[in-house]
Amino acid sequence: MKTLVLGIGNLLLGDEGVGVHAAQALLAEDLPPHVKVLDIGTAILDALPDIEDADRIIVLDAVKADGPPGSVYRLPFDECEHARCIASMHGFDLSRVLALAGRTQAPEVLVMGIEPEQMNWSLELSPTVAAALPILLREVAKEL
Repeated sequence: MKTLVLGIGNLLLGDEGVGVHAAQALLAEDLPPHVKVLDIGTAILDALPDIEDADRIIVLDAVKADGPPGSVYRLPFDECEHARCIASMHGFDLSRVLALAGRTQAPEVLVMGIEPEQMNWSLELSPTVAAALPILLREVAKEL
């Protein structure tokens, strides 16, 4: 089973970039050969060829679920709220990209992430989210 891990987010907006930070950490690990990790940031369309080929996708991202900052989440993709419109070319969300892939059978998609504390101009994660990042990485390793 080919597993694709997508690190999504904007590194310029503090905790919004947690998915990218997580993907970068995973890229430094020795992962099984059936696992591919992409640090895609906000360029989700760049992952389209890999999405077309994956049996399973794990999305790493900041997750606003009204929990305490630093909470780690594991959610099936179909339980996540999806954007109703595209605000810009960067506004393509994963549901639209999956539709563009034109697959006959959709891959299993899982969202794993951390509740953000701050999303403002910063290249750094907040201390709360930075402390939760190793927990997220351990949970991702269990999934892999």
